[in-house]
Amino acid sequence: MRPATLLAACLLAGLSAAQAATVQVTVLARDGKPLPDAVVILEPAAGQPVPASQPVSHTITQEKMQFEPALSLVPMGSRIRFANLDRWDHHVKGGAPGLLAAGTTAFEFRLAGRTQGQPTPSNEVLLDKTGPIQLGCHLHGSMRGFVYVSPTPWAAKTSADGVAVMPQVPEGAMQLRVWHADQLVDQANVAVQVQPVTSVSVPTLIQPRKPRRVQFDSGNQY
Repeated sequence: MRPATLLAACLLAGLSAAQAATVQVTVLARDGKPLPDAVVILEPAAGQPVPASQPVSHTITQEKMQFEPALSLVPMGSRIRFANLDRWDHHVKGGAPGLLAAGTTAFEFRLAGRTQGQPTPSNEVLLDKTGPIQLGCHLHGSMRGFVYVSPTPWAAKTSADGVAVMPQVPEGAMQLRVWHADQLVDQANVAVQVQPVTSVSVPTLIQPRKPRRVQFDSGNQY
């Protein structure tokens, strides 16, 4: 490669690197404490185009009367495989939060209990719409889970300390959205000016409910 061409390539690479930022978001609950398991999404302001995300294949299991993981974050177009690891039957229903109890579902099916030496009972769904999906089981009302289908590649879940980190975010004006399974109303978007290193703290009115204690008896299920 000629020296001039090499210099131009290096300058272009440096410019591209400078335009990619790392954004760290700290989400706080109503009491001021860190809020874990919140979904944080960045979207370009002013209607700028959003690059397509690469769909993934993801597995959610039903085991010991729980969905695992309890919250999954995936890009649009991803496929979710539900697998029943318990020895008794489960049901899977998915729909908009708040409407699931009313029977409004996007998908639902029954999974037989696992039999030793046989393939794990499973079924797969394609997620082609963005937003939150609540998961439940007709047979066991205490089972609760969520899937959030992100409309952008800049999305992350907060850790136990309430922090979400998103690399490779383009610099410029963005809208930051926060969603949590225990929110009562939608949270207002936050305007963010993304710079090479950006840290944002977002207080919310969300107060996570205490985890429900599951009564699990492996010898007395159906």
